[in-house]
Amino acid sequence: MAQMQYDARDVAPGLWIWRVEYPDWHPDAGWEPTVTSICVSSGGQVAVIDAMAPPGEAAEIWGRLDANPPTLAVVLKPDHVRDIDVFVERYGVRAFGPSLFWRQNIPKTELEPIEPGSRLPGGLEALYDGRGRNETPLWLPEQRTLVFADALTERGGRLLVWATPWHEARVLPALRALLDLPFERVIISHGEPVHDRAAYERALELPPWGG
Repeated sequence: MAQMQYDARDVAPGLWIWRVEYPDWHPDAGWEPTVTSICVSSGGQVAVIDAMAPPGEAAEIWGRLDANPPTLAVVLKPDHVRDIDVFVERYGVRAFGPSLFWRQNIPKTELEPIEPGSRLPGGLEALYDGRGRNETPLWLPEQRTLVFADALTERGGRLLVWATPWHEARVLPALRALLDLPFERVIISHGEPVHDRAAYERALELPPWGG
């Protein structure tokens, strides 16, 4: 069996990401096998967001998590449950996320529900993306960063909005409203994870990704 690939990188003070291969990935998934997880220190809290457990041999990543243990874990979207139960069991974190899940992907942990406008420990704020997929992007005020699950993706070096039937009517107005926030970067799950504000602004003018 091939060894799972993984890596970690710093994004900003108090903000870092790690990337691992999604274990159930298949070629028809519509996205690359490597997905992004986020760790942020904010307001005296440490949050992991859409966290996928690194493989056991990823000592650097586990060591970094253990050295500054998470205090909360957040699921941004019903199909991004990933390994939240692992983080609850290992660190005793408070867990937050959607109030509804897909029947084949339900966490054992009972999550505290969040919705657009919810304020989480550490000053993190759940946002509205207009896509109707029960996704709540997060605003990280200390790092001036927006974190998305699937509202945006990277394809061919470009940040793009993931298509929906109501892209023009609902999604673009919601994503444009986020420009009122003083963010400097966005982090996404699929594709190259970190993009600057200019890339986000361009994404709102480009055709959505429909692949």
